[in-house]
Amino acid sequence: MSVRLVTLAAAVLVASPVLAEPLDVAAAHRFVVGKTFAYNCFDGTRGAGRIQNDLSVAGTIQVRGAGPVRYVQLPPGTLKVKGGSVCASVRGIPFEPCFNVDRTDARSFRGSISGLSFAYCDFTRHVPRRPSVRTTWRDRVPSRPLAIHAAAGAGN
Repeated sequence: MSVRLVTLAAAVLVASPVLAEPLDVAAAHRFVVGKTFAYNCFDGTRGAGRIQNDLSVAGTIQVRGAGPVRYVQLPPGTLKVKGGSVCASVRGIPFEPCFNVDRTDARSFRGSISGLSFAYCDFTRHVPRRPSVRTTWRDRVPSRPLAIHAAAGAGN
């Protein structure tokens, strides 16, 4: 029995990279838009960001994993659908790179530049923690002022 279990586990580990699911444009939209993802890229660049419904992008970036973390906001329509691909239109870049989007698990995906599979970023969905402080106040029944008696502390 344990030999079967080890064999099955080894097969799953070896096959797991094959289980990456390419996402078409509609599936990628459902999986990504409106959610916050942390990312790490092949060259060390990292950060976190969110793609809005208007296909604008907002988030942080630290180029090559060094130097300051910068906040970046790209305008609506930065991401576009061309044919069956997701492409980016960024001012200052003379071409519009298109991306392959492969879901790697229930919370993660890899985005790579079409034709340059070595140029990729791994994205993991950031699920915010619940606040540790109460954010709402319960309705309290008004009470009368606390009565302070001078004699209570005088006897000690």
